[in-house]
Amino acid sequence: MVSLSTIDLVLIVGYFAAVLTIGFLTTKRHADAADYLLAGRSLTLPLFVMTLVSTWYGGILGVGEFSYLYGISNWVVQGVPYYIFAMVFAFLLAKRIRASNLLTIPDKLQQAYDRKTALLGSFLVFILMTPAPYILMLGVLIQLVSGWSLFACIIVGTAATTAYLFFGGFRSDMYTDAFEFVLMFVGFGVILPFAYWKFGGLDFIVQSVPPLHLSWDGGNSLQFVLVWFFIALWTLVDPSFHQRCYAAKSGEVAQKGILVSIIFWFVFDAMTATAGLYARAALPSIANPVMAFPLLAEVTLPPVAKGMFYIGMLATIMSTLNTLAFVSATTIGRDIVWRMRREKDENNVASYTRWGLLVAATLSIVLCLLIPSVIKLWYTIGTVIIPGLLIPLVSSYFQRWKVDAKYAFVAMLLGWLTSFVWLLVGWKQDLASSAHYPFGIEPMYPGLVVSTVVWGIGLTSENR
Repeated sequence: MVSLSTIDLVLIVGYFAAVLTIGFLTTKRHADAADYLLAGRSLTLPLFVMTLVSTWYGGILGVGEFSYLYGISNWVVQGVPYYIFAMVFAFLLAKRIRASNLLTIPDKLQQAYDRKTALLGSFLVFILMTPAPYILMLGVLIQLVSGWSLFACIIVGTAATTAYLFFGGFRSDMYTDAFEFVLMFVGFGVILPFAYWKFGGLDFIVQSVPPLHLSWDGGNSLQFVLVWFFIALWTLVDPSFHQRCYAAKSGEVAQKGILVSIIFWFVFDAMTATAGLYARAALPSIANPVMAFPLLAEVTLPPVAKGMFYIGMLATIMSTLNTLAFVSATTIGRDIVWRMRREKDENNVASYTRWGLLVAATLSIVLCLLIPSVIKLWYTIGTVIIPGLLIPLVSSYFQRWKVDAKYAFVAMLLGWLTSFVWLLVGWKQDLASSAHYPFGIEPMYPGLVVSTVVWGIGLTSENR
């Protein structure tokens, strides 16, 4: 169990108070849907970078869990592929997304195909953007600090992270993210010097961790590593990436912002990977690896420094949780309810989105209680949803690759269902092993194949 001094607790309470203050102070009367959902498309380059970096790096306890179990393989599977696909996104999609002047991914699906495809896409986007993994991580951290039950901590953490979004929308999300961007780097910037002074440098790590922790695959199969590369395709369909591009002042800001963000992700990955290796070297017998970073802080940091490290972890999680909650709410409010009601104006979009925030938070809480593992939540969501969204969404920005709406809908539906059914076959088994899936094949692959085949048939029929 961890122990926090009075000053540490004061700092943490002060952090929560600061986030809520920033969130509520940045609320304003919204002129229209674009103002509430995208802050009037006002993101400058610095704000774009800070909000994207902090949003896209929320799984800090999952990173600690993965690093503790598999060493530097965490960087190989959770870092490198995301840099690659972020660059692809920057050069291939960023300017096109901003030029479309739309509000959401389903808007693009309806523009390119039809309403039915947009509604199916809305359903998949909602699942993809569930903040459940981050609600779970936040609940665990609050439990460590408070000693309350996990359920109570999940409720309190969710409320504290989303309350200001109800009134402030994306503008509140944007400014709290910028604040949390600074704190996440400060937090991990604190623990590494203390770990070095207490345990030593690279020699200590090399001598103390299992040899496989210093190998690129961490002792996992090639297929296991590859499936995480495919999960990194998440980047291309991630609504928070699209949202920030829609909200950028220009296409140039969107493209440059993503490229600059990659540099910050690389630096932060270096910090978290090093901390993960220190945790494995100093604490070789942790029963629950998701506790790797908090327990490292327990044996490494003095008061004040420990409080700042906890704040860094909290900021990393909360900056992602609030964005995912808001995108999920937008998906329910605008992309599903508003679209199904066929309203001609967008006067009720903000109201629908606020109700969507409550629905999204409730469903995410249920999901994180059903699957209480960050890595399994990431794996389950990514491996099922990406095969449905990837090809229809990316192709919608390129006229030569678009197909008739009926093929787009079928490709999306069958890509998702194939992976989902494949996953169910091994549902009661170990989700990190392919041994229980048909033919030993990970669920994402057949889903992508089916979606691609349907798309190919659609392209062939278009060219006849």
